[in-house]
Amino acid sequence: MGPLKQLVRFGWEQALSCLFPVVIFASLALTKFVPLPLLPRYDWLLLICLVMQWWMIRSGLETRDELKVITMFHIIGLALELFKVHMGSWSYPAEGYSKVFGVPLYSGFMYASVASYLCQAWRRLNVKLVKWPTLWLVVPLAAAIYLNFFTHHYWIDVRWWLSALVIIVFFQSWVTYEVGGKQYRMPIALSFVLIGFFIWIAENIATFFSAWEYPNQRDAWSLVHLGKVSSWLLLVIVSFLIVATLKQVKGKSSSLPRTSSSSSYLSLRGTMK
Repeated sequence: MGPLKQLVRFGWEQALSCLFPVVIFASLALTKFVPLPLLPRYDWLLLICLVMQWWMIRSGLETRDELKVITMFHIIGLALELFKVHMGSWSYPAEGYSKVFGVPLYSGFMYASVASYLCQAWRRLNVKLVKWPTLWLVVPLAAAIYLNFFTHHYWIDVRWWLSALVIIVFFQSWVTYEVGGKQYRMPIALSFVLIGFFIWIAENIATFFSAWEYPNQRDAWSLVHLGKVSSWLLLVIVSFLIVATLKQVKGKSSSLPRTSSSSSYLSLRGTMK
């Protein structure tokens, strides 16, 4: 029963951390099958996301520092959406007053929900990083991964080289987390893969509910190609690196993180308060 109880506890903490994404999925399902009055679907989705974000802060489920991180992800995601829709990678075919250059503004919240999950899970599971690489490696790597989403349309796609570089940079890095007072650990590269895979599953659910549409889904819905996992994997890495870096900077400013020379252990407790 011990392992089973721990698994249930872990699942519960993960479910609480996924509250924002769950609301987005529920809203996608509701607005797909139940026509809402007065406004187009995309505008209702934007209003729901805004109200949900307000409630998360009002209720204390998210801190103001976490809101800053989530807002940054909203902007980063929206910039990517504007470019990808312009290049024809996917589309938002329905009408909406809140569409800018073919992209509904609610779409940024789908990226922000990933940041929300990371911040929530980090705090709830008391996540710590072991042997975290220097900022001089992490920041350029995150920037290169994000830029490749744009530059591969005009130049060669270097995602596999970047993936290999991630394995090299984080080869000795681990993430530790607590469930019911007991500590566990996992290679950080494995955590990237797992999160990326589950986001790919979420993407299939989202496209089924017509959150957006790939060219091969215009006539009928079909499973998102498994190759998209690599894209989500890289996006998760960017998200994780940004959150970890900001927590490190925040921790240094408040003198909370400590580096042990004997274990090279970097503790990044939930410093966003």
